[in-house]
Amino acid sequence: MSDAASEASALDPDDHRALAARLDLLHFQDEAPGMAFWHPRGLTLYRLLEDAARRQVAALGYHEVRTPQLLRRPLWEQSGHWQHHAGGMFTVDDGPASAALKPVSCPGHIQLVARRAPSWRDLPIRLAEMGACHRDEASGSLCGLLRLRAFTQDDGHVFCSDDQVVAEVARFCAGLPAFYRGFGFHDVGLALSTRPAERAGDDASWDRAERMLEDAVRELGVPYVIQPGGGAFYGPKLEYVLHDRRGRAWQCGTIQLDLVLPRRFDLRYVDAGGERRHLVMLHRALYGSIERFLGILLEHHRGALPPWLAPEQVVIAPIGPDHLPRARAVEARLRAAGLRVRLDDDGTLARRIAAAHQLGVPFVAVIGAAEVAAGTVALRGREQQAVVSLDAAVAELEARCQLPA
Repeated sequence: MSDAASEASALDPDDHRALAARLDLLHFQDEAPGMAFWHPRGLTLYRLLEDAARRQVAALGYHEVRTPQLLRRPLWEQSGHWQHHAGGMFTVDDGPASAALKPVSCPGHIQLVARRAPSWRDLPIRLAEMGACHRDEASGSLCGLLRLRAFTQDDGHVFCSDDQVVAEVARFCAGLPAFYRGFGFHDVGLALSTRPAERAGDDASWDRAERMLEDAVRELGVPYVIQPGGGAFYGPKLEYVLHDRRGRAWQCGTIQLDLVLPRRFDLRYVDAGGERRHLVMLHRALYGSIERFLGILLEHHRGALPPWLAPEQVVIAPIGPDHLPRARAVEARLRAAGLRVRLDDDGTLARRIAAAHQLGVPFVAVIGAAEVAAGTVALRGREQQAVVSLDAAVAELEARCQLPA
């Protein structure tokens, strides 16, 4: 047994690291602490999470961008990250100036907007990025997918005027409960986090920012709690808290109101009267990081992910060699319907069904002599099984494997 397999076997079977090993999603090695090696099944799942986020932000009018991984020290000093997060940034020598791998995408998005030199007609500007980020976390704090050194932040920013803030916050927040329900999280709380002890900007700016964000959350008309001191160093934030099946609370989605960085970078727009005014910047994320959200998701479902998220949705198991041609025809039909399918004809039927269950595959389609003769499929789900026509099996699987509305 490898060291990684031995470590996984020593964990609680409901720990996301043990589940990731059982589902053949990813692994970790000492040669890359805090960084995941993604297996094919894991990368499929990772892409599904990316796609879900992209659908959500595209529907809200965001444009996807890509910014550099390595930025020089003056930019990080201007943003304040060098002062506030210097110990948590991977730095490199870059000729006359130091540089750092980005821990966040904010300064890069600011550069894009500054180059555009927007007017009031351009606002709001909504940018989104699947940002590959690096943070120099202490080795003792690393914990599987929940705390990494390399991760992907579903980062996004809205650049708008003061009078657009409430509508933009409400626009982002309105669809989040339904978004999380699609992943099986039905108990979702909301918190308003206010100024921390260590922060940038003056008290007047913080008073204004907190007042604007509180107006926005009141506009939503949903219950919320206040978390004193829980804001980012540049502004207050709203946090969506998901409760898993064990009652644990996880902060995931967030939207932060920032009056500090637009002033540090003198980021302005031209209003209808020709005046140059500072923009307001909203930082938002659905997951926080894709990796951490996946860890939460695995533990919440104990590895039995919703069918729309399963890396493989159907395993087709012909009972014997004589049934293989029909199994291949069923496989082709299901693939044509957009389902993620694998044909498994290696070993006993009982072993193949057990292996599919072990990998978290939600459906097994068994093909034997009776099914070949009748043109049917013996469809086994997690909770029930039935023999149905191929047309009925395709229709049911399409319905069961769709992303919930």
